[in-house]
Amino acid sequence: MRESLLFLFFSVCFSALIRAKPPNFVLIFTDDQGYQDIGCFGSPLIKTPNLDAMAAEGRRFTDFYSANSVCSPSRAALMTGCYPTRVGIPGVLFPGHKTGLNPEEVTIAEILRDKGYATACIGKWHLGHKPKFLPTRQGFDSYYGIPYSNDMTIDPEMSLAGDILLREGFTAERVRSEKPRKNLVPLMRDEKVIEYPCDQTTLTSRYTREAVDFIGRNSEGPFFLYLPHTMPHIPLFASEQFRGKSKRGPYGDTIEEIDWSVGEIMKALKRNGIDKNTLVIFTSDNGPWKLGNGRGGSALPLRGFKFQTYEGGMRVPCIMRWPGKIPQGSHCDEVAATIDLLPTLAGLAGAKVPGDRVIDGHDIWPLIAGQREAKSPHRMYYYYRGRSLESARRGKWKLRRAGKKKGGIELYDLESDISETRNLAAENRELVTEMLRQMEDFHASLLKSQRSAGKL
Repeated sequence: MRESLLFLFFSVCFSALIRAKPPNFVLIFTDDQGYQDIGCFGSPLIKTPNLDAMAAEGRRFTDFYSANSVCSPSRAALMTGCYPTRVGIPGVLFPGHKTGLNPEEVTIAEILRDKGYATACIGKWHLGHKPKFLPTRQGFDSYYGIPYSNDMTIDPEMSLAGDILLREGFTAERVRSEKPRKNLVPLMRDEKVIEYPCDQTTLTSRYTREAVDFIGRNSEGPFFLYLPHTMPHIPLFASEQFRGKSKRGPYGDTIEEIDWSVGEIMKALKRNGIDKNTLVIFTSDNGPWKLGNGRGGSALPLRGFKFQTYEGGMRVPCIMRWPGKIPQGSHCDEVAATIDLLPTLAGLAGAKVPGDRVIDGHDIWPLIAGQREAKSPHRMYYYYRGRSLESARRGKWKLRRAGKKKGGIELYDLESDISETRNLAAENRELVTEMLRQMEDFHASLLKSQRSAGKL
């Protein structure tokens, strides 16, 4: 009897220990993918069976937002849980810049690494390419990828690996002496360039291989895998397996290869027996380019594109999956955003968000878990364009300041007019005045606690 009781006691303790094991996190972040450009979000031509399966096994977020409509600011927000203007990254960084995300900022990778997580960034960083600003100085154990957008150039001052693969006739001397050429970008491992120019046709598949290897090496967990894909930013590249296969043209090719990548990651999680202890998040950094000839994405039924604060510029597709934790085949239409991921993942890992600075995001686990009556923690959500606070959303209402030359104030009811076609400002003057005041108050408070970008 005594032995049976002891066995039962230790079994309960062991079960509790297993349940208490910190979850793994996989965050997949695409570049310039439109709201509609997934099958389960309504794409009529792009085939995404793996993302559709992820949604069927998890939860779609239909009112999920990036914090900006261009690359660097949206990534600064994701890493810090703050509006990008607050952390001094209001615009896109280029290879000639000597600034980046301030190392004094606390990133989600740093928070998780301090809790014993293995961390890796595989893909596009775009928060500063100088060593001081690279992922390896911002909480990631390792980095593999292109440090900024794939239509940029190399910085001739970058550190070249001793065994660098130089392609297209380049030598180290040519890299140092010639004027950098657009669309020829470096592939890095940690803080050194390992290939130049990068063969972008194999980029998505190589990112995927690196991600699968990382999962295998760290299957005992916990780990945080950040996979910010280079695609579908232009110029568009897909491997031979996917090139010319999509009915949606070159853009569709890149999305269908990313969908394949999602499938490979899911297989790796299941193969390593960690599928049920891993939260996988898929979303985009901002809306699509407005391009023809099969090169641009679609934000339909939303209005607008990348660079804009209309919904199409900042509302992005989002899917989350965690078997047994997130209700299958569900959706959430409450306002949530990339700035919420830092406090949410920190909370799930048993960590605390920094208490010595303003963090704009909120823990949205009740929304993710589908808890009954869970509501958005955002009384208002703010849309910055550069340093200007251009729009805000409060519940169903969206206010946009377009400037006197562009039509002045716009007010939309997003519940009945998701495409922002009917300006209701004239009929709701009191609401417009109130929302404008709230925007001004928030912006003034942000400026008082604004932090600077990192500088050399």
